Amino acid sequence: MAQYLTENVQKITTNTLQKMRNANEPIAMLTAYDYSTAILLDMAKIDVVLVGDSAANVMAGYKTTLPITLDEMIYHASSVVRAVNRALVVVDLPFGTYQGNSKQALASAIRIMKESGADAIKLEGGAEVIESIDRILSAGIPVMGHLGLTPQSINKFGTYAVRATSEEEAAVLMENAKLLEEHGCFSLVLEKIPATLAAKVTGSLHIPTIGIGAGMATSGQVLVFHDMMGITQQFSPRYLRRYLNLSEEIVGAIEHYIDDVKNHNFPNESEQY
Repeated sequence: MAQYLTENVQKITTNTLQKMRNANEPIAMLTAYDYSTAILLDMAKIDVVLVGDSAANVMAGYKTTLPITLDEMIYHASSVVRAVNRALVVVDLPFGTYQGNSKQALASAIRIMKESGADAIKLEGGAEVIESIDRILSAGIPVMGHLGLTPQSINKFGTYAVRATSEEEAAVLMENAKLLEEHGCFSLVLEKIPATLAAKVTGSLHIPTIGIGAGMATSGQVLVFHDMMGITQQFSPRYLRRYLNLSEEIVGAIEHYIDDVKNHNFPNESEQY
């Protein structure tokens, strides 16, 4: 294994991520929503654990991220934080807890930080949420931005297609990226935008960018754990690389267990008291 800047770091912080970006060490980020998964991610020395509002899809079966509540996000975040010692834990502010009301945004962020023990929060949007970002930052809470495809705005866009393919939208995204940096965001997620644009944004900023479907030029990458492990199968975008096919292995193991029970092969004599 290569020698990394972070190899002997006891705790990843926002400052660590900035040092990684400056040293051109890519940042590895994955989602987690529960204690058991988060333990495995921390054992593997993942840099950042994102408690994403994608929990609405993965854990609860909703079609969008919109239904998940602040209380539910705090529950998932608390479970993850209890498992993690090394990684930076970032938690999504869910839909409806920060848009259009900066005081509510601050109250939501404070609840997440106090009740879960997370390290930072993430929220979607640019200029339209800058007042909320300013208020949250004024309380000393680190903020990760999120531009490009913003799933909480799915009803506005009406599609999960690649964003910022037009010159006009690309220019707005670039302006928003610079705005988020200027106002103090420590990092920025770029989701499902052209790789050339992601490279341009990354090159124009001093803070790290984390890509998902944004090409190889970003400062780091993020995937949903259940997608990259092959637990979920119905979601197969171009950017997704499956490192295992756990759904097949898990179903096979369950079928094996059922067969053993039905045929009186489990438990055997050595497995009873």
